Parts: sequence; structure tokens; C-alpha cells
Amino acid sequence: MIGLGSSASFEHSANRDELQGLTEVLKLMINQGAKVFDTAPSYGASEAVAGRIAKELGIAEKIFWATKTEPSYGSDDVASARVEIQESFRKLGVKKLDLVQVHNLGNLQTKLTVLRDLKGRGLIRYLGVTTTFSGQHAELLNCMRNERIDFIGVDYSIQDREVEKRILPVAIDRGIAVLGYVPFGRSNLFKRVAGAQVPGWAQEAGMKSWAQFFLKFVVGHPAITVVTPATSQPSHMLENLSGGIGPLPDEAMRRRMIAAVDDLA
Repeated sequence: MIGLGSSASFEHSANRDELQGLTEVLKLMINQGAKVFDTAPSYGASEAVAGRIAKELGIAEKIFWATKTEPSYGSDDVASARVEIQESFRKLGVKKLDLVQVHNLGNLQTKLTVLRDLKGRGLIRYLGVTTTFSGQHAELLNCMRNERIDFIGVDYSIQDREVEKRILPVAIDRGIAVLGYVPFGRSNLFKRVAGAQVPGWAQEAGMKSWAQFFLKFVVGHPAITVVTPATSQPSHMLENLSGGIGPLPDEAMRRRMIAAVDDLA
């Protein structure tokens, strides 16, 4: 239920070619039984660096490779979309991609046409769409209801619960898997809880750190398939993975968790 994202700190390290920490992060992910790696062409050198590390470690076939297509500004043709996806194949160094999603719904119909063809030819396993903008939720809902997609990717954290209203219920109803992005919040939940202890009742329930607390909240929602926090630090990767171990909070505890964070505002 816990994977690895490659924006933010991972992207920054990849762009600087700082491979030691990233190598350990990917090695830890696989050794601890996790496998989902989420990336995108727009995440700088993340695709190429992750592909190179995975090849060197001999773990490329153990990773669930999830990447995206980017909005094609000034070029919305099938040929350009194919070239873009072929670049992801090349950078990641694999013959088959597990998941390719249309990033932020950009050039949606053109990209879906290409992805459906690739899926039909057995070159990708799953296709989907993402958005990190609440203003696109109506378009996302329309896509979820009217297109045959396997995944969506959306922001979701204890302080950003907009998708609970309509997006996640439709995902459950339609059988669409959900990748949860930015589980620590865009305004940085760790700053909000700085100096505060994880409540005793939460610790008794297996949430020994705030990272576990925030991640268990997200994966505790029945619609969430996997969450992909980004990191370039092995210690953070290990702590993040612990958020997927042990019991998950039920709805009553999730409400209690929300109240605990709100009290720290």
C-alpha cells in the first residue's frame, strides 16, 4: 500500500545525479516488499535515473512502473504522444510499463487513444488519468463515469480531503484503483505538528510517528490502492513503509485523527 514517488526530493537528487541515497531508497523499497514507483517525464531526471539504478541493482522486473503522459502544448497528435511514451520506455529501460496515466487530464482523448492501443498490444498493463487540481474534478468525474480506465491519481491527505466528496466514492463504485499523492500535504503537515507528540491512543493503534499517522489515514480509506510519498532519504523510506504495516484505522478512528490534527491548528 506504500510506494515511492519521484517528484520533490527524489527529483532534486536525481537532477543533481546524487545516486547513493536514491539507490538505497529503491533497494529498501524492494527489500521491504513494496514495488510501486510513480514518476513522470516532467519530474526532471527521475525516470532516467530510476531506470538506471534499477538496472544496476537487477530489480527492474520487480518494480511496478507507473509513469504519465504530459500535456502537449501546441501538439495534440497521436504521433507525438507515441514518441513521448517511447521515451519513457527508453529511460526506464523496460519492455512493458505497468501503468501510464494522462497527467492532469492533458490532451485527454488523444492520449487515451494511444494508451488503449498500447494496452491492447500488451505494452502497458493499465491506463489511467491524474489531476492535482480541484478545478479539474468535474472533468475527472466525467472521465471516470464515461471512459474505461483502470486507475486515477489524486492528491489526498488528512488536511486535503476534497476527493472524499465525489471522486473516491465514484472510484469505489466503478472499480477504479486510486494512487494517492502528496499524503503529507502541500502546506507541509509536519510543520503543523512540529513539537507535538502523536496522541497516545494513536500510538497504541500502531502509529508511532507522525509519518505513520498521516500515511495510515490515507491508506485507511477503502478507495485508496497505494500511496506514493516521495523521498530521497533511506530512513524516511523505511519510516514511510511502516505506514503500510499493521492495522489500518476504521472510519471512527479516522474522524478522531482529523480532530487531533485540527486541534493543532
